[in-house]
Amino acid sequence: MLNFIIWNPDIYLFQIGNWGIRWYSVCWLIGLVGAYFMVRWLFYHQNIAVRTVVVNGKQQEENVFDPLLVYCFLSILIGARLGHCLFYQPDYYLSSGTHFLEMLVPFKLLPNGSWHFVGYEGLASHGGTLGLMVALWLYSRKYKVKLWQLLDDIAIATPITACLIRLGNLMNSEIIGKVTNVPWAFIFEKVDKYPRHPGQLYEALAYALFFFVGWYCYRRRQVPVGKGFYFGLCITLIFAFRFFIEYTKDIQVGFESGMLFNMGQLLSVPFVVLGIYCMVRARK
Repeated sequence: MLNFIIWNPDIYLFQIGNWGIRWYSVCWLIGLVGAYFMVRWLFYHQNIAVRTVVVNGKQQEENVFDPLLVYCFLSILIGARLGHCLFYQPDYYLSSGTHFLEMLVPFKLLPNGSWHFVGYEGLASHGGTLGLMVALWLYSRKYKVKLWQLLDDIAIATPITACLIRLGNLMNSEIIGKVTNVPWAFIFEKVDKYPRHPGQLYEALAYALFFFVGWYCYRRRQVPVGKGFYFGLCITLIFAFRFFIEYTKDIQVGFESGMLFNMGQLLSVPFVVLGIYCMVRARK
């Protein structure tokens, strides 16, 4: 047991009475802010952040970058929430009108009939990715930014957010790994007393590495932005790694116990196929 890491952090960064700010929320926010500044730099570096428009016969500059944060924040949150509820717990959230409402609001119905604020417990990365792709398509149509260029820029920054979200999962002691005897195993005391793979940490480190890979390719100008290569590279790396890292994770929901491939793996395959297609298309 001395070889293992005892893991039992407080899930709250600070707390006042029954209200507090969780580490997960802070990590989520830092991840989005980090990606925001990265994409902001890319937009200005590519001279697409500001454009000239004609209003009432006069030319004026319009900043098309600022609205992007709202599109990304709402789409990732909504998509990740719906993804978790519909992919992993449809039997609960679609079983009644009350449970369906819990899917949309950050409250939970208690047995005594009252509502309790719990935040959005349960967010799925696959759903967040789908939500983001839809939002970027809408943003591209409204602000006349080329969709492939937008997808590439977002993809370069996405691993920053993914890394911080997994660190938030680590602070929450959730999405834990299978029992193991490797010396770097974590004992998640909030869960049980068994040493387990720190799957969240594996993913966080991998996503940090993927960011530097994408950034290196961009700086070396190996492939021009706007052809979909960086978008394909990002989702291929993230979801291919996600497919294989699932073998170190414990099941998240009961119905996965009898499956050859769990839900996370099944949902990763289409993204890997799409990513490879985008890279091949960009190279041609």
